Amino acid sequence: MGRPMEADIHNPSVGGQAVNTASPVASSNGTSSREHILALMQRKEILEGEINALSAVLDTHGVNMQTPLTTFDGYPRDDIDVAQIRTTRARIIPLVNDLKALMGEIEKALHAHHAGPAGSSATAAPAAPSAQTAPPPTPVIEAVFAVVNIVFPSSPAEEAGLKPGDKVKRFGSVGALNHEKLAKVATEVRQHENRPISVLVSRAFGNGEQDLELTLTPRRDWGGQGTLGCHLLPL
Repeated sequence: MGRPMEADIHNPSVGGQAVNTASPVASSNGTSSREHILALMQRKEILEGEINALSAVLDTHGVNMQTPLTTFDGYPRDDIDVAQIRTTRARIIPLVNDLKALMGEIEKALHAHHAGPAGSSATAAPAAPSAQTAPPPTPVIEAVFAVVNIVFPSSPAEEAGLKPGDKVKRFGSVGALNHEKLAKVATEVRQHENRPISVLVSRAFGNGEQDLELTLTPRRDWGGQGTLGCHLLPL
C-alpha cells in the first residue's frame, strides 16, 4: 500500500510532476475559481493518500503516533523497528500539518467562490426580492482524522456498526480541523452520554472505499469499560 518508503512523500506528484503546494491566486472568473477548487481538492486527496499509506506502515508494527518507543528505563524497544517508526512519524507530521493548512485554503476558496457572483454584480440592476435565490450551501470538507483500532463485542460501537479499520471523518461536531488530538472527541462523548451521535466513517469495500453514516449512542450499561467500547487512534 502506498509508495516505497524511500520516496520523497513530502513533495507528492501526479503523473510524474511535482504538485505545487502554494496556493495560486483565485481568479474572479467562475470557471477559474472552480478549477482552483478542484486543484486544491486533488492535492488534498494526494496528501490523504500519503498519510494513509504511512499510517499503514505504523499499523504493521502495531504502533501509532503516540506509542512509546523506549522501555521504562529509557532503552529503545527491541520488539519493533524503532528507526523505521521514527522515520515514518517524522514524515507523517509535516503531511498532517500541510493537510490542515490545505483544508483552510479549500474553505477560503469555497467561500470566495460562492461570494464571487454577489460581489461582481454591483453594476447590475438589483433583482426584485421575490426573485432572489439563496446562495448554495458551502460544501463541508471532511478528511480522515482517526482510525478505529478495536471494537469490543456487545459494545455501543459494535451496535452502531463500527468495525476495526474504519477511518473516522466526522464524529458529531468534531472533524479533522478541530479534534485536538481526539480531545474534542472525548468531550463530544461526555456531552452525549445516552444520546445519539452521528459518525461518518470511510470503510474499505473491494478495491475502493465507501463513506458510511452511523449512529453511535455512548452508554455505560453495556458491560465493559467506558461508554463507547472501541479504541480510536489519531492520524
